[in-house]
Amino acid sequence: MEQKLTGQTALVTGGARGIGRGYALRLARLGADVAVVDADLRSYRRYAGERDAMTAESTMAEIRDLGRRSLGLETDVSDPAAVTAAADAVAGDWGRIDILICNAGGGTGSPADSTASAVDAGLFDLVLQRNLYGTVNTCRAVVPHMKRHRYGRIVTVSSQAGRRGSPTGGYAHYGTAKAGIQMYTRYLAQEVGPFGITANCVAPGFIATGRLLPAFEAQGMERVLDQIPLRRLGTPDDCARVVEFLVTDLGDYVTGAIIPVDGGTVS
Repeated sequence: MEQKLTGQTALVTGGARGIGRGYALRLARLGADVAVVDADLRSYRRYAGERDAMTAESTMAEIRDLGRRSLGLETDVSDPAAVTAAADAVAGDWGRIDILICNAGGGTGSPADSTASAVDAGLFDLVLQRNLYGTVNTCRAVVPHMKRHRYGRIVTVSSQAGRRGSPTGGYAHYGTAKAGIQMYTRYLAQEVGPFGITANCVAPGFIATGRLLPAFEAQGMERVLDQIPLRRLGTPDDCARVVEFLVTDLGDYVTGAIIPVDGGTVS
């Protein structure tokens, strides 16, 4: 793999497992030094499929095994002060942050208890804090460092849930948060463009992470695949390749875009 990012530094939130880990490793293979920010840097231990995917005791160790520098910072992205401290620590150690991947997030609760008109206010706020506010907090912490260097590549992470409502109205809190990330990214792109910074958003669909694959199997794999025109689940690498496009020279003239990585699920 051509190391187009040699000499650059990246910060990936939610990088301890799953798709976030895929982003972090892809950037490292492209030559970047990668800081991993996660509420739990060993969160892969909770899921058998994630444990099986690991090649070392942490994402940071895997990055170092690739010959790149790595930092690990246990940080809750819903805490603005904590995220700012983490970003300042990375910039202080490495001098700059060239690439930001805002991947941290996730839902909680069931579709049945999160319908649009009945979702509990506390649950709604929790998921918005974790996803939308977490993205905003992270960008607010990192963008000043990028502006000083007049360069940066920002990728936020939405979901197919942010592009269409579910048939039952369930998981409305998560879809609303992910839709908000898309519009926030468009606004961000307008602001930071004059500083040589791009801001784009990826929206993954059904991705076969070690955490999610058992859930897809429980739903019935044929039923899941019938919703995907390409008739296969996506992989973290499918998502990471799109991020590669956005943070290398291939995507230099792309900003404010929302790119689905869903096999055509949402047309």
